[in-house]
Amino acid sequence: MARLLLIEDDATIRTPLMRALKERGHAVASVATAMEGVQAALTDRPDLVVLDLGLPDLDGREVLRMLRAVSQVPVIVATARDDETEIVRVLDAGADDYLVKPFTAAQLESRIRAVLRRGATPNADPTITVGDLVIDPAGRQVRLDGTTIELTPREFDLLHHLATRAGQVVTKRELMTEVWQIPYGGADKTVDVHLSWLRRKLGESATEPRYLHTVRGVGVRLGAP
Repeated sequence: MARLLLIEDDATIRTPLMRALKERGHAVASVATAMEGVQAALTDRPDLVVLDLGLPDLDGREVLRMLRAVSQVPVIVATARDDETEIVRVLDAGADDYLVKPFTAAQLESRIRAVLRRGATPNADPTITVGDLVIDPAGRQVRLDGTTIELTPREFDLLHHLATRAGQVVTKRELMTEVWQIPYGGADKTVDVHLSWLRRKLGESATEPRYLHTVRGVGVRLGAP
């Protein structure tokens, strides 16, 4: 059972969705405005937030920005906006998943399970070392040359996935499927943006790579210098 917070202003969607999620064993709280949602997320500390973008007081992207400034609670954006540019923008802003209305409670439940499963501490995974780069899945920590690097949850997941395939070229399609849990290849930009952020924190660039090597037209490979 997970503690869920549903931020949705449309009662015709909110009420049946709450009922369906409760029937699946979750504890569900709901609010109808952005500011109520931010307050509830901070005070109630849910396991996951389901966020609509079209809220009456603030756009949901602003809510996401406010949440990410103070919390790493998983967020699934559930909205009628299906524009690819919008999807990429929201994922880049820190959303863990994106679901386009209309959707069923079963579809949302499967996304919730996937997001929470990704966020679970992988205690059984061993530490991975690539050159002077050390990835600790259990502690979700990364050290480079003995110094701890602060990564966002998504940056860590991306680096960890590449590290488990060190020396191999990983396609952007695979990264979208395995790291973002989105089975389509149309959002390469979000991979590029996160790789750029990751390179910056590793002290390198696309033109002067050290660990992250782009294979043009194929994908990216993590390897020791």
